[in-house]
Amino acid sequence: MPPRRFQFSLSPLWPHYLSWACVGIAVLFGLVRYGIFDRTDPMHCDALLMGGRWLDKKFKNWQPDGCMMHQYQAQDVATCMASRRVVFVGDSVTRQLYFQFAHIVDPNAPTAPPDDDHKHADYVYRSSADTLLDFFWDPYLNSSHTQDLLHRSRYKSSSDYPALLVLGSGLWYLRYPESGGLSAWEARVEDTLATISEAPRPLADVVVMLPVEDVVSSKLSRERAASMHASDIDAMNSDLLHRIQPPASRDPFTFLPLPSRRPPGLPVALPLVFNQMLHPSQTEDGLHFSDQVVTMQAHVLLNLRCNDVLPKTFPLDKTCCRRYPSPSVLHLLMLAGVVLWAPANWLLARRFSPRSSGMPLLRDDEMPGLALSFAAAIIYIADRTGFWLKEQKQFDPWTLGFLCLLSLGFGLLTVKRADNDLGFLNREQTDEWKGWMQIAILIYHYTGASKISGIYNPIRVLVAAYLFMTGYGHTTYYVKKADFGFLRVAQVLVRLNILTILLAYTMNTDYISYYFAPLVSSWYLIIYATMAAGSQYNDRTVFIILKILLSMAVVTWFMSEHWLLETIFEFLERFCNIHWSAREWAFRFNLDLWIVYFGMFTALAVIKAREHRLTDHARWPLVVKTSAAASAVVLLWFFAFELSQPDKFAYNLWHPYISFLPVGAFVVLRNANAILRSASSRVFSFIGRCSLETFIIQYHLWLAGDTKGVLIVIPGRHSRPLNLLLTTIVFIYVSHLVAVATGEITGWICGSAKAPSLPTSQPSNTATSARPPVIQADTEEGQEVIFMAPQDEDEVSRKDADGNTLPREPDTPARPQRRWIDRLAEGSSPQPSPGFRVWYGDSEWRPGLKAKLLIGFGVMWLLNIMWPQS
Repeated sequence: MPPRRFQFSLSPLWPHYLSWACVGIAVLFGLVRYGIFDRTDPMHCDALLMGGRWLDKKFKNWQPDGCMMHQYQAQDVATCMASRRVVFVGDSVTRQLYFQFAHIVDPNAPTAPPDDDHKHADYVYRSSADTLLDFFWDPYLNSSHTQDLLHRSRYKSSSDYPALLVLGSGLWYLRYPESGGLSAWEARVEDTLATISEAPRPLADVVVMLPVEDVVSSKLSRERAASMHASDIDAMNSDLLHRIQPPASRDPFTFLPLPSRRPPGLPVALPLVFNQMLHPSQTEDGLHFSDQVVTMQAHVLLNLRCNDVLPKTFPLDKTCCRRYPSPSVLHLLMLAGVVLWAPANWLLARRFSPRSSGMPLLRDDEMPGLALSFAAAIIYIADRTGFWLKEQKQFDPWTLGFLCLLSLGFGLLTVKRADNDLGFLNREQTDEWKGWMQIAILIYHYTGASKISGIYNPIRVLVAAYLFMTGYGHTTYYVKKADFGFLRVAQVLVRLNILTILLAYTMNTDYISYYFAPLVSSWYLIIYATMAAGSQYNDRTVFIILKILLSMAVVTWFMSEHWLLETIFEFLERFCNIHWSAREWAFRFNLDLWIVYFGMFTALAVIKAREHRLTDHARWPLVVKTSAAASAVVLLWFFAFELSQPDKFAYNLWHPYISFLPVGAFVVLRNANAILRSASSRVFSFIGRCSLETFIIQYHLWLAGDTKGVLIVIPGRHSRPLNLLLTTIVFIYVSHLVAVATGEITGWICGSAKAPSLPTSQPSNTATSARPPVIQADTEEGQEVIFMAPQDEDEVSRKDADGNTLPREPDTPARPQRRWIDRLAEGSSPQPSPGFRVWYGDSEWRPGLKAKLLIGFGVMWLLNIMWPQS
């Protein structure tokens, strides 16, 4: 008997195992870092003050270790320190910091002393927001005015009490040995810190002791270089650190029992990070650095003082030295209800109906609720707590190019070709189209490319292409199916909005901020109204064309009359407590004002071409070749045109009028022959089937700070590639779970079928396949951004000799139960029951569709009315 060779087979469920492993790794890293290493710095103040790096080479984007810094504007500072006092005391380095700080507080303030004759003088400036900015020249911190500040226990008024007190000294002790040198500086620092710590009340809201600034010895003058030595500066800063923050106060393991404890740190901030921000290229004299570097140091002080004071509303993009807002009682109840309802249902079902030997760990009807609860919990933890870190974005063309090429490679490697011509804009093709566009949009958001006009403009076209498919798909459906019933409307709107509404409440954000779902929903209603009006005459081409043109005119007029939209939004604010920006919505809507109608006309043209069999005409091949050549020219022209625009604002003026050109050109080229129409990428198609979820969930789980930053699971300055890989897997998998779950829940609400499920590597046409073939939606009806598919059969039906369907065989040792992860991979369920299990056991609720929707609207109205204003 020949020896058996080692055989290796990959489980078809490996995507699920990998995804859950990544979730576990992310949670483990969060627990260790959040529970141990961040115990001494839960607000990331030390992270702001002690370390960081420049993300760019132009010294404009400083990244503290593990948190997001805010770039302050005058209005932000006014909110934080209006009618307050800020005091700087020190030498020329402190003076430069004072002037840059003042210029942020009020852009009209000077950025330097008026001349060298007054550089050693005191300065007082009052901003337009009534913030008083004082600078006292005292390089030794021993003047009578400084001592008066340090020993003052009472102030005339609260406005005289400093919001920020900044002290800087050290270099003059080195520069002029007659001052006493290091020993005199050490004595002065010891006396100053003792005065601060022994004061009966804090000397200011925040007291900052600046580190002794590092110098660039090679650029110092001969006199300065003779006395200012890097080793002395290092020793002075080390002494400051040990005095202000003893090692025990920075030890994350101080919760362990120790024989002795060192005293806690002093109520003084020491921004040692200032020296890390310095670069030799940014100084001319080796001592004073460029204004943009010093301005960033001023931003560090503002983040230290103001981040936790500013209103804590979304976007929550300030995570350095800032507590996350505690949820209100109503918000907490809503969050707990969403997160705990499904687990409670699962536990109580097993408490009152003990699990039998044939009962699976997770029943099929329990999976959607559990998946949605899990997703809501992990999304909230990711973006509303400090469990994982957040950092800023930074555009890098090499990173953008690499990610695009990598995605393209995965897409091309998974291209499959059908055995026959699938037709114009078929389901596989539109799923693929949505998928690669969504990947491009995700990369665009992750890399922070929105400021690059040449990248922003094509991304705008991709959003327009989504809306084109909305117009094309729904128009095709209504012309061919003529199904204008309420059920169809409910199916589309519930499926589009259920996740967006859920996140608006659980994340305490704004429904309209997730603009894509509201935008597509609005256009769907417009399409429905257009096609439903006089639908009995829809078989007349001229009538449909006139209806579409009339709809274009009415919508264009409505959006041009701003008072109409503002009136509607004012009504929502007054009677529903909904605060939406009419200006922001008008901007989003008007950018793609006519692309949906182009999709509607395209759908009508394709239907009529099929009816009249134009593709059988002898000259059709010539028409196709001519159209393909013209489309290639149009695409080349578009890229040349959009790159020639001075900025994205100039392009936005053109976009509504020209976006149909690249979209139409791509459609023609993608469907130019049978080979292209029959081929599609499995990876892109999979992303396309959950494109709605990825677009919405990216706000909080892949990105961070409500899209303003990126999520960091693995801390470290060089860990971003690993974080990108890990968070991408978790993000895509959670998006898939939510897509399946919302499809199931939509099916319960509307009585429709659920969405297709995650494909595995196991072929569906083999006898060992655990997943039955997925029945795709009708090609003409499934082109909208969301999709519905008929109910999958759980298994091949057994029939008796007369052809009658037999009941499903019970699970037995000979026919073992399927694991929950198998059923999750298959996405297939038994025929849904008439009702949805609202609690546990066999209790079911069977209201009608309209009753469910009315109850839903009523609950949302009550939540809005009672929701506390931030």
